[in-house]
Amino acid sequence: MLTGVRLKSDLPEDLARLEVRGLDYDSRRIEEGFVFFAFSGAKADGRKFAVSAAERGAVAVLSESSSPAEPDVPWIEVEHGRQALALAAKHFYHAPDERLGLTGITGTNGKTTTAFLTDAILRHAGKTTALVGTIEYRLAGQVLPAVNTTPESLDLYRLFADLERARGSHGTMEVSSHALALGRVYGITFHTAVFTNLTRDHLDFHHTMEDYFAAKAMLFRPEGAAPPKWAVINSDDSYGRQIATHSETTVLRYGLGNGADLQARNVRIGFEGLRFELRHARGTVEIVSPLVGKINAYNILAACGAAFSYGLEWDVIAAGVAECRAVPGRFERVDEGQPFMVVVDYAHTDDALRNVISVARGLKPQRVITLFGCGGDRDRTKRPLMGMAAGEASDFVVLTSDNPRSEDPLAIMNDALVGLRRFDTRHVIEPDREKAIFAAMKEARTGDIVILAGKGHEPYQVLRDRTIAFDDREVARRILRGLGYRRQG
Repeated sequence: MLTGVRLKSDLPEDLARLEVRGLDYDSRRIEEGFVFFAFSGAKADGRKFAVSAAERGAVAVLSESSSPAEPDVPWIEVEHGRQALALAAKHFYHAPDERLGLTGITGTNGKTTTAFLTDAILRHAGKTTALVGTIEYRLAGQVLPAVNTTPESLDLYRLFADLERARGSHGTMEVSSHALALGRVYGITFHTAVFTNLTRDHLDFHHTMEDYFAAKAMLFRPEGAAPPKWAVINSDDSYGRQIATHSETTVLRYGLGNGADLQARNVRIGFEGLRFELRHARGTVEIVSPLVGKINAYNILAACGAAFSYGLEWDVIAAGVAECRAVPGRFERVDEGQPFMVVVDYAHTDDALRNVISVARGLKPQRVITLFGCGGDRDRTKRPLMGMAAGEASDFVVLTSDNPRSEDPLAIMNDALVGLRRFDTRHVIEPDREKAIFAAMKEARTGDIVILAGKGHEPYQVLRDRTIAFDDREVARRILRGLGYRRQG
């Protein structure tokens, strides 16, 4: 079971032959015969739960450091705890990643939509699939709650094993920079790696754009696993052009510019969605999608490239794209019969905010009204940049709160206000998010587009001392109905 795990010292023979019935990093889930992986996390040190794990039946504890207490079971020290967990999980579940067709999608923006599109194409082609991402996990048609964008390696291998038992063949997953840097996907064999783009985000964790990019690039030249057979890379993105791939990897570049292997030409955008010609060396196919905006042309190209890497025909790929009707919280419309458009979007970086406002502008509205906030306990430097993005591109801005966590919401908003006030754009400041949404709706007139940015699919608001139920979509519907609008039919 522990084959390949890098230990700090030799493992005794009797321990190496120990019968193991399961693995877990949560002491509350430990059962008789399990090995407990004790991680040092941001909120708790897993080593403190080693005694509890032993009492529940753990046969060993594995950690990067020595024991702070003395559990009555062997204590195994390793060089890298999450890499050890990944290798142990791979062996325990008999390496399902090496038999499945796994697509890993990384980048700052577009991961979720690209994953939904890729999964839709594969399912249209008759494949039984799994999907792992920010919004939800799916397994052979069953929807499961998402805990992290990319879960721990043990959870992934459990899912892969379940997919095999369901006679599944393909898995599509978002791969976050955190997951790559922390080793959550260490040793996983990907058939196809996709890169969408890279813009400023998560610098509270990575500190520099160079480190952020280096984490993303690990998907294409992985440690502990064979390189992906295919790499699908955005050639219009400056960081995409810097991605280094292995000589064994077939590279497929996509974009709207010349030189891409997959090109979108004659892009037509409207309220009903978008159309374009997808050009490839093997021919041209017409792509029709209900998704809105130029940014989705990139996401569709990325998904088409991933599907092509599995040998699917272009007509099947095009039909699969058309079947992906919407992605929750990604330019998702809220319609209660009002004479203006209301959309909810997950945009929570300055680049994503510019993208979603650009999509709205492409629909030729009378005005764009943008509501946004910035998350607490996250990179402070992006707050004024988000304020600038909203102020520069919108006609009216509502600055509010978005998951303030342990910080003072007014202090967060003041950081964003520094950028917003660089422009003369009319704006209001309202820390109560529900009141802020009401203010945006009251401002809207016929032909306007109201963007509720930041939370997207999230049904909660994280405050200093608690998490409350809060869904922008439901709140917007309730406010619109209160204003007298009713959707007919």
